[in-house]
Parts: sequence; C-alpha cells; structure tokens
Amino acid sequence: MADIPTDIAAMSFEEALAELDLIVRRLEEGKGRLDDSIVAYERGALLKKHCEAKLEEARTKVERIVSGPDGSLALEAANNV
Repeated sequence: MADIPTDIAAMSFEEALAELDLIVRRLEEGKGRLDDSIVAYERGALLKKHCEAKLEEARTKVERIVSGPDGSLALEAANNV
C-alpha cells in the first residue's frame, strides 16, 4: 500500500474516522459509479491505515501502575501487558 498522503497524515484520529465512516456509508449505498467507488475504497483503506497507526501510537503511550514483588510501585508500558 502507498504511503499515507499528507492530507490524511495531518488528520486527527477523530477526523480520519469520521471521513472513513462517510466513505463506508456511501459505498454501502452502492449508488455511485464504479470508478468513484474504487477511488473512495482506496482512500478508505488509507484512512483505516492512518487510524490504526494513531491507535497504536496511543496504545504505546498508555502505561499502567504495577506492584512489584517487594510492594514497590512502577509504571509498565502497555505493550508489556
């Protein structure tokens, strides 16, 4: 898949998800031309990839407090869960 276009890369997760939702709704209606649907599908795939990257970025930032064997508290990255 191609790199994320700059207009999509500049979007927040919420903006990208909202546009993806609109694309899905239009495609589900099936009223457009095939060529337009293909372009919309390709953009939707890029939006999905961007949303997944944003979620992964957020996931790696999330930490949780854990209690060690000696009762001490520490932060543990979410990817170690």
